[in-house]
Amino acid sequence: MLEDLYYKICAEVQVPINVYVMQVLEDAGKNTGDAVIKLTGNDRLKEVKRLNDNDLLAVSKILNDNESVKGLDLRYNDITDQGARHLAGLLQDNVAIQSLNLMCNNIEAEGAEHIAKSLHLNKTLKSLRLTGNKIGNKGAMHFASMLQINNNLEELDCSDCDLDTQSLIAFSIVLNSNKHIRVINLSRPLLYSHQEETTIHMARMLVVNQTLRELHLGKHEMTDTGVERLCEALHSNKSLRYLDLRCNKITRDGAKFLAEVLKQGSPLEILDLSANRIEDDGAIHLSEAIVLPRCKLKAYYYRGHEDQQLSISYLHLGQQAGGVCVCGIHQTHEEWQVAGDAH
Repeated sequence: MLEDLYYKICAEVQVPINVYVMQVLEDAGKNTGDAVIKLTGNDRLKEVKRLNDNDLLAVSKILNDNESVKGLDLRYNDITDQGARHLAGLLQDNVAIQSLNLMCNNIEAEGAEHIAKSLHLNKTLKSLRLTGNKIGNKGAMHFASMLQINNNLEELDCSDCDLDTQSLIAFSIVLNSNKHIRVINLSRPLLYSHQEETTIHMARMLVVNQTLRELHLGKHEMTDTGVERLCEALHSNKSLRYLDLRCNKITRDGAKFLAEVLKQGSPLEILDLSANRIEDDGAIHLSEAIVLPRCKLKAYYYRGHEDQQLSISYLHLGQQAGGVCVCGIHQTHEEWQVAGDAH
């Protein structure tokens, strides 16, 4: 049993037993099939002691040869670069783990380097989430380099990781040739230029890459000019299903460019324009596209202002086209999917 092995390993490496880890491993041991180990530091239903690097050393060792654990959720813990080194060793040896969530830990550039290099050899990991770890430009460059070698990773989340122009451009260049990534989240970088170089490179990538399904570019300081370049690329892209442009500087003109893409039968199914200022005119442009039979949009999100009742009345016309338009409180991706499937 996992809890027995954990007790033994803790004794060997002289690490104090974390009661929370023991409890989670006991629960996982009751699962006869594939398991996902959820050692989240923000679990309000249990008495949690957040994992530190020593805890992760023990956890990594007990999972080294395990083939039944397919996912490891370690979000909101106190894992640093040293803990990332332990995880890198696990990823090199383990042949079963397919998803790893490290959201909101304390991993920086050195830890990012360890994890990225371990993925040069890893053949099983499909999803990696690093949201909120300040890996910076240096750490992100290691992941961009990794994507030139790794042909198995399908989802990568580097949002709110203090990426900058250099690493964003590196990701866009790598995605010209990487045909395996299906989802990438590069939201909330640190950008100081107003030239929108990163948006231009992402647009060029979308012309070439015909396998990417989700692209998250929230909080990129993107203007209508950048959206126009993206839309030029989207006219020839046949794979993208989910485009996240929330919290940018898009106005009604940008919405009009996007509407023209939708009118041409774009495969886009989900469009997030929340916290942009497209106003009523922009909402009308999108609504006119949504009602057309060629439009495949299932869910569109825009949080309007209190005085934008016109937006709501026009947007709900989209339901006639087989989709749903959401205006108001932000919904999760799962809720969007349910709304879209309902029509």
